[in-house]
Amino acid sequence: MNKTKLTHLDEDGNPSMVDINKKEMTERVAIAIGKITMQTETLKKILDIKIKKGDVLNIAKIAGIMAAKRTDQLIPLCHTIPLSYVNVDLKPEIKESCIKIKAEAALVGKTGVEMEAFTAVSVAALTIYDMCKSIDREMVISDIKLIHKSGGKSGEFNAKV
Repeated sequence: MNKTKLTHLDEDGNPSMVDINKKEMTERVAIAIGKITMQTETLKKILDIKIKKGDVLNIAKIAGIMAAKRTDQLIPLCHTIPLSYVNVDLKPEIKESCIKIKAEAALVGKTGVEMEAFTAVSVAALTIYDMCKSIDREMVISDIKLIHKSGGKSGEFNAKV
């Protein structure tokens, strides 16, 4: 493939989904991370399950998993893929007054799962924000990045964390 050619545009410059028909089926895994920082009191209420909207961590986990499964409906030109695994871990960090989010997505297929991992992290963070915004409008979602990708022609990637 010519590295200077944009992959999501056709010969006329119109948006186009990449044709993956000739790609090899391989096991593909992606892991993304991010965090949401908040007031210490907000984090304490989350941990004590004292937020009026309910159990923030469990609802955010489910929201992240559900979002990964719908990535193709949110991001134009993203392929519909048969995910075989999605997990979202939420780790409260008292000293940093934040919740660290880690999402892993996997499948055996012809295209990667990075966007699904990113979507899971993002929606989990947005869910936390939504559930806690009535008591803390200064929460900050940040540091969302890919830390691992494997499978496919481009091979393995591991970010420095």
